[in-house]
Amino acid sequence: MSAAGSPVADGGGPPRGPVRPSGLLDVLNVASVVLDADGRVVLWSPQAEELFGYAAQEALGQYAARIMVHEQHLDLVVKLFADVMQTGQSWAGAFPVRHKDGTTRLVEFRNMRLLDDRGDVYALGLAADASTLRRLERDVALSTRMVSQSPMGLAVLDTELRYVSVNPALERINGLPAEEHVGRTVREVLPDMDADGLESAIRQVLQTGLPLVDQPAVGRTPADPDEDRAWSVSLYRLEDTAGTVIGVAASVADITDQYRAGVEAEEARRRLALIADASARIGTTLELERTAHELADVAVPELADVAAVDLLEAVVEGRASSFGPAEGAMIRALAVQAEAAPEALRAADPPGKIARYGPDRLVTQCVRTGRPVLVAHVRPEDLPRIARSPQAAELLAGAGVHSYLAVPLIARGEVLGALDLKRTRNPLPFGRDDLLLARELAARAAVQIDNARWYQSARNAALTLQRSLLPSHPPVTGGLEVASRYQPAGATSEVGGDWFDVIPLEGDKTALVVGDVMGSGINAAATMGRLRTATNTLASLDLDPAVLLEHLDRITGGLDEAIATCVYAVHDPRLGQCRIANAGHLPPARVRAGCPPELLEVPTGAPLGVGGVAFSTTTVDIAPGDQLVFYTDGLVETRRHSLDERLDMLLTLLDDPERPLEEVCDLLLRTLHHPDNHDDVALLIARARALP
Repeated sequence: MSAAGSPVADGGGPPRGPVRPSGLLDVLNVASVVLDADGRVVLWSPQAEELFGYAAQEALGQYAARIMVHEQHLDLVVKLFADVMQTGQSWAGAFPVRHKDGTTRLVEFRNMRLLDDRGDVYALGLAADASTLRRLERDVALSTRMVSQSPMGLAVLDTELRYVSVNPALERINGLPAEEHVGRTVREVLPDMDADGLESAIRQVLQTGLPLVDQPAVGRTPADPDEDRAWSVSLYRLEDTAGTVIGVAASVADITDQYRAGVEAEEARRRLALIADASARIGTTLELERTAHELADVAVPELADVAAVDLLEAVVEGRASSFGPAEGAMIRALAVQAEAAPEALRAADPPGKIARYGPDRLVTQCVRTGRPVLVAHVRPEDLPRIARSPQAAELLAGAGVHSYLAVPLIARGEVLGALDLKRTRNPLPFGRDDLLLARELAARAAVQIDNARWYQSARNAALTLQRSLLPSHPPVTGGLEVASRYQPAGATSEVGGDWFDVIPLEGDKTALVVGDVMGSGINAAATMGRLRTATNTLASLDLDPAVLLEHLDRITGGLDEAIATCVYAVHDPRLGQCRIANAGHLPPARVRAGCPPELLEVPTGAPLGVGGVAFSTTTVDIAPGDQLVFYTDGLVETRRHSLDERLDMLLTLLDDPERPLEEVCDLLLRTLHHPDNHDDVALLIARARALP
């Protein structure tokens, strides 16, 4: 006996001690009456007092028929009594009985003959109110019918969490007959379910008495061992009429369709989020390699564990790509990304490397046909057709590659390359939804990659034109030692129209020019070339700098609304002077020994192409050893600092008049021009020399 008075039992065996009574007999309130052979009452239970209204003192010794039966039923009752006493056959049925208060009640009887040790005969009558019995019968019948015909699975578990009963619906849900449930726990019946979670929930209901409604559960049962299914489980504590906890009732509803619909909806939301993320992250620049890396970063780990972006080499070089069924593919790897798959990462082509893939390789098939290639379940014999080499195939096998997908990158009707995807850690194979998502990502990224490819091609052409139009001057000309640099803008920016020129003139004089055509690309480079040619032609006429700029202004005005800034200076070593005119450009700097570097006070003037504005010439002294520094705004302008701050920094860097000019050029570009600057730079430095 436990402290609470509960029986001590061994598992499912019989109890080894007293058990708390059920409340069912209390509900029935069964009365016991014993009559002797003459029909006199010799025993009258307390329940009989309540059922018939007579106290024991009033009933004992009385003829039962006289106090309990109406006169019209007396003969029938005497006959029934005689039959029981003489034949020994029990009699059961309902009979109208007179209550002490004069009312009549229908009472259910079970009558039987008793024999004591002396051979005396008695009659035992067990009686209960018929209306109470009918109500219980209806409740039981209703419960039984509802349980057996309910489409929901129903079960009762005892306090040891073992099945006591299950209905046919639960038999179908679990795929096991009732006899294989009874006496076993959930863990034993459904090993592929989350038994810990279910049993924890059942114990919680047993302890608190609070029901748990619509708790989700996902797993597999013997009824469908190959597919995950979902159920809604509700749990209720069961108590008898005395409040004793006797177990838990469970209802189970199959919600697999709703669960799968929810999973599909969540998957659709994930795909939409990934596509939105891809739209924001892919194509942030017009740099080919960076765009490819952005695509690989989006694909991992949401879609794949390993992603590679490969382009046909012909496409990278700007040529059309076409090859027959028997030809391999020359492919350049642009980006590779992996999620905790170092072996698969080593198996991939390093970014920038060009590899030849044979015609039997799956990626070759993908780019040749322009169609996706899906190997949902990769077998060992598939790996050589996926990997770039036998060694790479071994690495992929070691990494656990079990599913493969290659999607072509197609833009404007041309196959550019392929997005190569593999799964190692993700246990699910690539499916139809993954294919749709990969194609959507590839389609969006291909346009950005194609834009970057053509932009890079156009930029390279403009840069080639730009460099071809810039002069190649000797380091010493006339009375000047000269150094120059042209630095194009960052890789994601177009080439501008910055230029410089060093023009030898008669009498040991030298014209120095730095200019900047507003705009970018090939048009700006072409405009720069025309202005440079015009400047060279006008300089040969030995015009005053201001007059020369006036001619350039008229020429620029006729070049399709072109605008340019320019500084034109003529150095005369015999006079030790430099005449300077400015058309909307930043002022040059002068560096002299013994003096701090300074910006020359030259009237700014209007840019070339504005028209109708006069220019002026300023004369400054230039002694041997003095330096003049000409530059375009790309050297000093940034978005984070004021122009005055940057000009002060420029002057600070010009603190050593003896530093070699080539070193000065490198110092200024290295310190002032950021690689991501969106403007190009022209830089020209001249140091005056004494004439022989």
